[in-house]
Amino acid sequence: MFYETQVNDHGLEHDPFKALVAPRPIGWVSTASDKNEVNLAPYSFFNAVSDSPPMVMISSNQRKDTLANIENTKEFVCSLATYHLRDEMNMSSATVSNGVSEFDLSKLKSAQSRLVAPPRVADSPAALECKLWKVIPIPKGPDDDNASHHSMILGFVVGVFIDDKYLSGGLFDTAKAGLIARMGYMDYCQVTPETTFSLNRPVVSEDGRDASLKPGPWDGKYR
Repeated sequence: MFYETQVNDHGLEHDPFKALVAPRPIGWVSTASDKNEVNLAPYSFFNAVSDSPPMVMISSNQRKDTLANIENTKEFVCSLATYHLRDEMNMSSATVSNGVSEFDLSKLKSAQSRLVAPPRVADSPAALECKLWKVIPIPKGPDDDNASHHSMILGFVVGVFIDDKYLSGGLFDTAKAGLIARMGYMDYCQVTPETTFSLNRPVVSEDGRDASLKPGPWDGKYR
């Protein structure tokens, strides 16, 4: 099949776009208002966009508390969502009234951050403390009547918390942490030791005209 996104003439019950661009990591974003009211919400349009400097991106549809708080305070924290916290993550997505703490709603403990005001999720294996760089409005789509309500939030990662029990051999053990990611529709997936594998990058020949692959697991060298 083929369909044009401008008219969305796929003929399916649900738009398949988000199921195709998957899995997507979940940014479990905590922010604080200028009244020190803490908000927590999961975002599946989230990813790292640079490692030097380390930066992340969040895409927000509609003008939610997360975006308003980030614009006001210029700070946010992205905690990692895991399989054992899946129900709490899901509960924190509820569109409750302003002033309601999703930490309380989800029965989650918070922990103080080092460099920014918003707290992190205490039971998450890692968290990224961020400061806003820029908010970019996204052009409206074909279904938007007037203007788009989507915004891209770009932030510098100024501090990283890692629970030491998830460090092994000097590496963060993603599989042990049990990170989850968003698929399409209401589907998620989990990173496990059984579904994790490593590959060595190609070794390019001296003349730059050929390359070879070293079989087996990663040898610990970046190429």
